[in-house]
Amino acid sequence: MPRPIRAVIHTAALQHNLALAKSLAPQSSILAVIKADGYGHGMLRVAEALKDAEGFAVLRAEEGVALREAGFQQTILLLEGAFDADDIVVAAQHRLALVVHNEDQIRLLEQAQLPQPIAVFIKINTGMNRLGFLPTRFWAAYDRLKTCRNVRNMALMTHFATADEAVGIAEQLDRFNSLTEEINLPKSVANSAALIRYPEVRLHWVRPGIMIYGSSPFADQSAQEIGLKPAMSLTSRIIATQDMSPGSTVGYGRLFRAELPVRVGVVACGYADGYPRHAPTGTPIWVAGKRTRTLGRVSMDMLYVDLTGIPEADVGSPVELWGEHVSVDEVAMSSGTVGYELLCALAPRVPKEQD
Repeated sequence: MPRPIRAVIHTAALQHNLALAKSLAPQSSILAVIKADGYGHGMLRVAEALKDAEGFAVLRAEEGVALREAGFQQTILLLEGAFDADDIVVAAQHRLALVVHNEDQIRLLEQAQLPQPIAVFIKINTGMNRLGFLPTRFWAAYDRLKTCRNVRNMALMTHFATADEAVGIAEQLDRFNSLTEEINLPKSVANSAALIRYPEVRLHWVRPGIMIYGSSPFADQSAQEIGLKPAMSLTSRIIATQDMSPGSTVGYGRLFRAELPVRVGVVACGYADGYPRHAPTGTPIWVAGKRTRTLGRVSMDMLYVDLTGIPEADVGSPVELWGEHVSVDEVAMSSGTVGYELLCALAPRVPKEQD
């Protein structure tokens, strides 16, 4: 009998969330971000569910090739561009678009012998200070790419550092607009947070990522409030129970000590499955149709839950770690992280099923 943990991927939820993105930006083309194996959901599975998107954004050339070999004809953008000359050749052979964010990548394009030119997105560093050309170096890069024989189409892009925070995007957006307002090229600046909150950045391309998977990019607004649906349910079952008397402890480090009699359930899920080890006592979890809490320290293959108020729960009872009843954002917040990390950290040993 297989171990009971599994991740169910909800195709209808992915499609619903894409439709919401489209409704927010009806004049824009969608570049759905499906890197990191579709944020842990399975890249090809996600791409099939999002086949109405005008494009996909991934990280590695191999991912772009896999999408092409699976029959997807949309724009496919490599978000960090080419890492070496071989990537340039692969991009040309498979019609992959490249982000260009430094002079070395321009040099690779200028020197390459390609079967056909490549579409590029020129990335401008407007304040994120991660990737991109500083405004003082942008025009030289733009001129070189405009005259490069291996470049067929160009677009302009930037990435916001604080679209999900109160400080907003005004400073970076002003910097981008003042630099590019006279350039008649497609532009892309909106990630999920900016797409949801700032109508002025719904330009030619928008790049929804985390919202596609039903997680909120904001600490002060839930996915449900935005209208998103969770695209993954991580489920398991109770595999043992213990009755603890006052003063008893449970788990490594004895971090939870009972003050009253407590009935404890052991769940077949641990940090080797991708559940956060640092999730503290009190992290929400759903057992046998009721919300309860975790207890103590998460083990490699198991964790503990409070069954005191759920007398009907027993060995074999269903558990939702995150999904419809407990959002991945709630688990992440309790654990001091973000939903992105939990979804992407789902372990390969967890079977994925599609409903």
